[in-house]
Amino acid sequence: QVRLVESGGGSVQTGGSLRLSCAASTDKYSSTCLAWFRQAPGKEPEGVANIDPYGSTTYADSVKGRFTISQGSAKNTLHLQMNSLKPEDTAMYYCAADVVLRPYCKSLSPAFFGDWGQGTQVTVSS
Repeated sequence: QVRLVESGGGSVQTGGSLRLSCAASTDKYSSTCLAWFRQAPGKEPEGVANIDPYGSTTYADSVKGRFTISQGSAKNTLHLQMNSLKPEDTAMYYCAADVVLRPYCKSLSPAFFGDWGQGTQVTVSS
């Protein structure tokens, strides 16, 4: 079974930065859409950003200009650089992969991503 493992979460103050990483136990996800989601307590999962195998990206309006999604130098890694963090960014962050292996990103909806990591907590204090 493929595993996705997130790392890099932590606690920062408003305006701080964090860099999340996601490592997959397979290289096959290098040819499909990968994404970051987040879920705050009591809320539905929210799509943060996605990236296709060609490097095209999509961002949620709430993070545009502050967050950057990127593929790592290793085929099985994904990153999320988060700058100018706000308290409303506090959530559990998950990386996810399109298990249908579409070579493009169809949507930022969680419904299109079948493989999820366990998450890494990000807490931003004011």
